[in-house]
Amino acid sequence: MNEEFLTKNYWNNRYQEKSTGWDIGYPSPPLMEYVINKVPKDWKILIPGSGFSHEAGSLYGLGYQHIWICEFAPSAVEYFKSRYPDFPEAQILMADFFELQNHSFQLILEQTFFCAINPGLRKKYFEQCHTLLQPGGILAGVLFNTVFENAGPPFGGYADEYYQLLDLNDWEVLKWEPCRNSIEPRQGREWWMELRKKQQ
Repeated sequence: MNEEFLTKNYWNNRYQEKSTGWDIGYPSPPLMEYVINKVPKDWKILIPGSGFSHEAGSLYGLGYQHIWICEFAPSAVEYFKSRYPDFPEAQILMADFFELQNHSFQLILEQTFFCAINPGLRKKYFEQCHTLLQPGGILAGVLFNTVFENAGPPFGGYADEYYQLLDLNDWEVLKWEPCRNSIEPRQGREWWMELRKKQQ
């Protein structure tokens, strides 16, 4: 696997070149519907690998004041700041998600980050989410349930493969099913997950 896909420079260049086909240009309907219908506004929320962070900006405007983004590509962060100037600077984490420490959240939202990382890091992704969540906290979001012709990123895969990466001593599976409200180009190719960190 090409280690270049793990670097800040690679992703920063993609944003600068506007080579961002994964970005739909507006908040993800599955994530927005989930948060608005199920998540209290006082919850502390993290969006890792947040990119342009349409969801964070929109949810903050709807009263979700305790939402953090984690992104290490400066171009993406600068775009977010220009579009959402009222978003608190302290809640923008310019960091590598896998190196994030000294934070805890009640909800982590997944949207096009899992498919961007080296597939060899997927187990570590679930482990890091578990570390960053408070007991009883939720990891929820959308995963691709398809493979792609190109080598990636994005890196595809299937839900059964992802399920094997979960340590069920750590996670309670609340939802693990086809995503019912994907945007039209992704219908039938996405999977919805909702996992709860078990109380230890």
